[in-house]
Amino acid sequence: MSDNILPFPGNEPPDGLIAALEALLFASGAPVTEKQLAEVLDVELATVRAGLSALSRACEDRGVELAEIAGGWQFRTRPEHADAILKLLDQRPARLSRAALEVLAVVAYRQPVTRSEIDELRGVDSGGVLRTLLGRGLLRAAGRKDEPGRPLMYATTRAFLELFALSDLRDLPTLREREELEED
Repeated sequence: MSDNILPFPGNEPPDGLIAALEALLFASGAPVTEKQLAEVLDVELATVRAGLSALSRACEDRGVELAEIAGGWQFRTRPEHADAILKLLDQRPARLSRAALEVLAVVAYRQPVTRSEIDELRGVDSGGVLRTLLGRGLLRAAGRKDEPGRPLMYATTRAFLELFALSDLRDLPTLREREELEED
């Protein structure tokens, strides 16, 4: 990486940095990490961070926003435009059943977790729901548990983080936050 590019603010960004970041993020269908951007652009991480901050500010009054999602950065349409976008694309929003949301919650908070552990918490068989969530790429097999039968363990994926607009699992609400939301 070149050492001659200093982070800004206070200084002007290197020529074309903001436009290059915008192009890379626009072209990528998935979140892009700061490290990937720095490597591709041959600049320091601090320069990329400052550029992303400037790009985010530039998008404040636009139909898209720059969001930190799933460990990377991605352009996303603003939620207030969702209905118009769905109408244009002639689509309905993706829906998850209550059972799917329950399984995702169990896995997100307890991962890695086995099917029998999920079934025990929910009180019903979760096999079909697990297959559906695996097929949609929201869950993945995360190895086998070291116990008789060596059952598969499940964990969430980057697609899960993207769907719920989470940077990482630490962004999940705590039990206290969830209770406060339910009270409101």
